Amino acid sequence: MTATYVYDAVRTPFGRAGGALASVRPDDMAATVMKAVVERVGLDPARIDDVVFGDANQAGEDNRDVARFGALLAGFPTSVPGVTVNRLCGSAVEAVIQGSRAIEAGDADIILAGGVESMSRAPFVVQKAAKSWPSTGNQTLWNTSIGWRMVNPALRSDWTISNGESAEKLASIHGISRDAQDEFALRSHRLAGAAWSAGFYENEIVQVDGIELPRDEGIRDDTTLSKLSGLRVLFAHDGTVTAGNSSSINDGASAVLLGREGAVDAEPLARIAGRGVFGNDPDVFGVAPVEAANRALARAGRTWADVDVVELNEAFASQSLACLKLWPDLNPEIVNVHGGAIAIGHPLGASGGRIIGHAAHELRRRGGGVAVAAICIGVGQGLAVVLER
Repeated sequence: MTATYVYDAVRTPFGRAGGALASVRPDDMAATVMKAVVERVGLDPARIDDVVFGDANQAGEDNRDVARFGALLAGFPTSVPGVTVNRLCGSAVEAVIQGSRAIEAGDADIILAGGVESMSRAPFVVQKAAKSWPSTGNQTLWNTSIGWRMVNPALRSDWTISNGESAEKLASIHGISRDAQDEFALRSHRLAGAAWSAGFYENEIVQVDGIELPRDEGIRDDTTLSKLSGLRVLFAHDGTVTAGNSSSINDGASAVLLGREGAVDAEPLARIAGRGVFGNDPDVFGVAPVEAANRALARAGRTWADVDVVELNEAFASQSLACLKLWPDLNPEIVNVHGGAIAIGHPLGASGGRIIGHAAHELRRRGGGVAVAAICIGVGQGLAVVLER
């Protein structure tokens, strides 16, 4: 089978909920990155075999196959199809994985993958009554931005705890203190701020028309341990998880251009060398990337000793630190060297494109190496991709 290469990757700066990107529709954000990544490499969009985009919500303006609508809004020919995939927080990684499989199977030469999420614009929804209108009784209004909703009562109740409660559970299981979580969060903000100042993100950022964000809107590189330690806990009266040591609610989009060798007239950033997926109990979803990454490395014929760069999506500090404890052979200093989602943000469907894209750009900047991009997924799943250059 042929190999799959990452030819380019772009993303918008990530906006805070209700912030700079809150006025932008998700399909418009998707179109922004789709158009930009194609123009950057001088590719005729008619050559794209498929657009595969992740989106975790799909309850609002993104409800009608946002991959297809993004491609149309980007000005691609109607001959370019599009499919939207949903593996919750891992949706953009799933898009890259599906795109790379299509290329390696010989079904495609060029795939445009990525993801989008507007958590600001995710609507409130109400279930229809089982009987004809008017129904008897009141209805529940559900916020579709994040979290469990309309849960099937047949599921075990201990599996359907909130993500924050799960983060608390991981902190307890793995002995991760509040101080350790706050220190990890501080590192994320400081590294992200320093990376933006040093220009490490310049080559992968595209702006949404009419909105200039100088950097990811959630970065607080002026925060301190004192400020973080003063924040109240959110999920347990004697807990450790706060807004400061968790990822935030965000808006953004990412795109990753994939192709077989020679399919695009540009130098590839990296080659996809391995993929991994794993599931575990939903109430400890945050550590599922551990085995997913171990499997991806094994399929790439690599070990942690070979890895130079790790992009681990920081859903929560406790979750990330638990993963690091379960990877005893991984040097934590090579993880998220330019900050992570606690600072940068976590627009669910877009985050996977960010971590894969940044890992690929970083390998090019270093002149080569091996990178792992891994992400945890609500309801107990993890995904990982190994890149080589």
